[in-house]
Amino acid sequence: MPSARPLRVDAQRNRQRLLDAAVRLLPQEEDGSEVTLAAIAKEAGVGIGTLYRHFPTREALVDAAYRGELDRLCDSVDELVRDLPPDQALREWMDRFVEYMATKRGMGGALRALVAAGGDPFANSRRRLTDAVTTLLAAGVSAGALRADVTADDLLLGISGVTLATADRGDRAQVGRLLDLLLDGLRAPGPAR
Repeated sequence: MPSARPLRVDAQRNRQRLLDAAVRLLPQEEDGSEVTLAAIAKEAGVGIGTLYRHFPTREALVDAAYRGELDRLCDSVDELVRDLPPDQALREWMDRFVEYMATKRGMGGALRALVAAGGDPFANSRRRLTDAVTTLLAAGVSAGALRADVTADDLLLGISGVTLATADRGDRAQVGRLLDLLLDGLRAPGPAR
């Protein structure tokens, strides 16, 4: 079976515009109304035909938008570990995780509809997130900055708890303080501070 040709640069750009527009607009469905595909195409600055060439169904668009946000979060780990001290890399990633969770929550209605239609956008989510956190923790342990007895699952539960507990408060400063507190608990024991 022949492989699909890579997308032209302009087609890649249009596809990304559509995904970005979907991520911006789909959270508006939480008020009970459905954002039309035409509205998403208009927000992206492309025609509806372009949308359907990339995403033949609404479910395909929602699935790709969610997976794109997951990829953006998880793929950022290598750059963070390369460019920042391990504890700062982890803290930056924690902020990005909070943003990802807000986007996921905003897309909740569209994601539930996708699952109801037989899709499984979360099939690889747990593995991808666990791999990302494992890399961040390993960098911190290797540098002597983070405790070695914390698992990726422990950290994901902690960050998720902060995200869920503060979701309706809208107090970004509080979220930051709680993430700082969580990171302080992850630091390797050392001389008295």
